[in-house]
Amino acid sequence: MDMISSASAQHVQAGVSRRQSGDRLLFWGCFTVLVASAFGFVFRSFLMDGWGIQFGLSKTQQGEIFGVSFWPFGISIVLFSLIIDKVGYKSAMVFAFLCHCGSVLLTVLADGYWMLYYGTLLFALGNGAAEAVVNPVVASLYPKEKTKWLNILHAGWPAGMVLAGLLGIGLMHIGVKWTYMMGFILVPVLVYGLMIFNRTFPVSERVQAGVSYLDMVKEVGIGGIFIIVSLCTFQIGSLLDWSLTGKIVVTLAITGAVGLMVRSWGRPMFILLLLIMILLATTELGTDSWITDLMTPEMAKIGFRGGWVLIYTSIIMAILRFYSGPFVHKFSPLGLLAVSALIAFAGLQFLSFSTGILIILAATVYALGKTFLWGTMLGVVAEQFPRGGVLALNFTGAVGQVGVGVIGAVILGFVQDKKLDANLAAYDAANQTALHSTYVTEERQSLFGPYKVLDASKLSSAAPETLATIRNVREHAKKDALRTVSIFPVIMLIGYAGMILWFRSRGGYKPVLLPPAKTEA
Repeated sequence: MDMISSASAQHVQAGVSRRQSGDRLLFWGCFTVLVASAFGFVFRSFLMDGWGIQFGLSKTQQGEIFGVSFWPFGISIVLFSLIIDKVGYKSAMVFAFLCHCGSVLLTVLADGYWMLYYGTLLFALGNGAAEAVVNPVVASLYPKEKTKWLNILHAGWPAGMVLAGLLGIGLMHIGVKWTYMMGFILVPVLVYGLMIFNRTFPVSERVQAGVSYLDMVKEVGIGGIFIIVSLCTFQIGSLLDWSLTGKIVVTLAITGAVGLMVRSWGRPMFILLLLIMILLATTELGTDSWITDLMTPEMAKIGFRGGWVLIYTSIIMAILRFYSGPFVHKFSPLGLLAVSALIAFAGLQFLSFSTGILIILAATVYALGKTFLWGTMLGVVAEQFPRGGVLALNFTGAVGQVGVGVIGAVILGFVQDKKLDANLAAYDAANQTALHSTYVTEERQSLFGPYKVLDASKLSSAAPETLATIRNVREHAKKDALRTVSIFPVIMLIGYAGMILWFRSRGGYKPVLLPPAKTEA
């Protein structure tokens, strides 16, 4: 009997070991998905300036291409979140894999704005499908340490930015054509495909606890659905040239139809977190979209490419996210978010006026501020609203991505164009010149209203001293954009402080744990 018991124990231990080994491989596969997403983001950031010259793109048009890196993510992650418990995690990952591969092909064949736009859109759809999987999978793998492991998971993003950044700078240095550079995005895509397609995915925490699908949707409620639907509708409506009335009607119709079935406004704190997520995503991803372009002039003065700022901040983020556990334990998730928001504000302000070597110090402060924002926000949602399942968790990421696509990345480009317009007009008035009326002549339209841009054909024949003056005015416009976005972390800080006080009045922040589903004897 002892021999049988010993053999049985060894068999069970071997099974647990195999399961844990499979869980680790699945986790690192999910991690590599974010590395692949970062590769696509970084390579487009590096190549955008060249695309602007080659295809005659304005800063706002470039912002629109950056923006489409985000909002289709929301559509994809929302749709898959609604059905993923039925179709399974693996189906979503197959879709993501095909989108990533197709995006690279379409971008390589691009001949102008629209092919670049749709190539980026396809990549974003793949990112959304993949993230509809990776966040709930990791939350299910580590139910008692969600914030810690979601931060470690999202170290894949800055780690991928570092790898892609170093690779991109090296390829640009030796003069590799941008069409060949895009092919390197397929490397992490193929790696994550090999790592996870044969793995067994866990059952979500919500399903294990026996929480119904309707109860999951009620956690998000009419409020949460209205936020994500309105963001997606306004972006798609702008693309399809819908009127403002049409956008509002579609938003209210979809929200109303869902509301009739759900009959719940959603959890108030969850709605607040969704609104804050738009500001958080703009603070991190919106600024990252432009950081290479924004910092290029100052970095050039000390002999470096602007992309080194992105790489440097990403190294800091990747390292700290791997060691997020002690920070979460010391500050609590909401405390860590409040501290991060304060530091992010200081970093953006510092970047907006830094010159020369001070850029490195300013970038360090900015990196420290944004490091724990994304993963910790997802951790708070996963810990406080586990009944919301994949929908609550993925809606949070979706609102962040769509929000920065609709608002963040575009507004940074829009601010640059508007400031260039205003600053060049002011320069003319002070110096009795006619640079503004001569070169700022093209009128365009964006989500935030009309704007004017430089006429590239006229600028190509301008005198060197004229180009130098316009370049100087443009640099100041770029810094104005950073000062504009720095107000976002201040608003975030106020929101986090309010939630900290609310939890303190109720005995402190504690994760909500779901009991296992009852089974009949």
